Amino acid sequence: MSVEHIETLIIGAGQAGLSTAYHLRRNARDCLIVDGNDRVGDGWRRQWDTLKLYSPARYDGLPGLPFPAPPWSFPGKDEVGDYLESYAKHFDLPVRLGTRVDRLAAHGDGYVATVGDDSIFADNVVVATGTFGRTPYVPEFADELDPMIMQLHSSEYRRPAQMREGAVLVVGASHSGADVAYEIAAEQPTILCGRDRGQIPVRLESPMFKVFFPMLVFVFKHVMTRRTPMGRHMMEEVRFHGAPALRVKDSDLVARGVERLHERVVGVQDGLPVLEGGRVADVSNVVWCTGFRQAFGWIDLPILGEGGWPVEMRGIVDAAPGLYFCGLGFQYAASSMLIAGANRDAGFIANHIVERRSAPSRATVRSV
Repeated sequence: MSVEHIETLIIGAGQAGLSTAYHLRRNARDCLIVDGNDRVGDGWRRQWDTLKLYSPARYDGLPGLPFPAPPWSFPGKDEVGDYLESYAKHFDLPVRLGTRVDRLAAHGDGYVATVGDDSIFADNVVVATGTFGRTPYVPEFADELDPMIMQLHSSEYRRPAQMREGAVLVVGASHSGADVAYEIAAEQPTILCGRDRGQIPVRLESPMFKVFFPMLVFVFKHVMTRRTPMGRHMMEEVRFHGAPALRVKDSDLVARGVERLHERVVGVQDGLPVLEGGRVADVSNVVWCTGFRQAFGWIDLPILGEGGWPVEMRGIVDAAPGLYFCGLGFQYAASSMLIAGANRDAGFIANHIVERRSAPSRATVRSV
């Protein structure tokens, strides 16, 4: 068993955690990043095979290091994972892998993180574990479906070959649901059901996108913020209901033969999924593109609000001085959902930490 102290503990080595460490190190502050994965970037590598970013590479770099790809290309998930890994190495960021925090609690004026039998004490803690949560959400009645039906959450989906022979029901029509339904429909009959979340008006690969996207980034950064009524409304929609379709358009779904239903799946009848209007979907597969839930039960502090989201503003938790969140969906603005938003959000948190205590501390380790 070991006991360790660090000024700032960062939990999560994704784009938010790495960006926060970059800003802290630039201010000569000690920090340690811990992550349960075996490699930096594994959270991206585990996505479905054909996943690409919705933002072009010129907007996908973290502070201090541009993304190494043509500016208007759309990096794949493995490229993103490899970039994050190279970013940590390039700036020699202190990342400790294979280290999952089991519990975080208050300790004096700071915090203690329990990692197996070990303890890490910190003056500040930055929780950077994901944008919308890491616990896959599926409705409780999913367990009532016929066991012969293949069920996958979008976090488990990799490729159409995983599907059993027969029709596929994709539940959830946000951007991931539209992408998955479009891909599977090339191989098997596919139904996409769920509330219409809208779509952006231009195609990502079109020349107009080069005009549209910079304007969209400006609006996402400066208009759709938690300080404006429009921004707060969008935050509620995105956090709890999903975002618009981005790459795949309604016309693409029609052209590929996807049956688009705007009803929700509400239950099970004779082992098959039932939609709001009473239709029973005779399918052999269900892909739940129903998002994730925030799962912060390991944080032993009264800081959670609606839907398990932490009560914070721009990542600062007033109820727990020294505790921060970074990388949350709509941490400050719609841009917080993009890799392009990591720099501003992380820089704001790092500056707050620097101002909170001016004298740097030294990390120490001792065995018990």
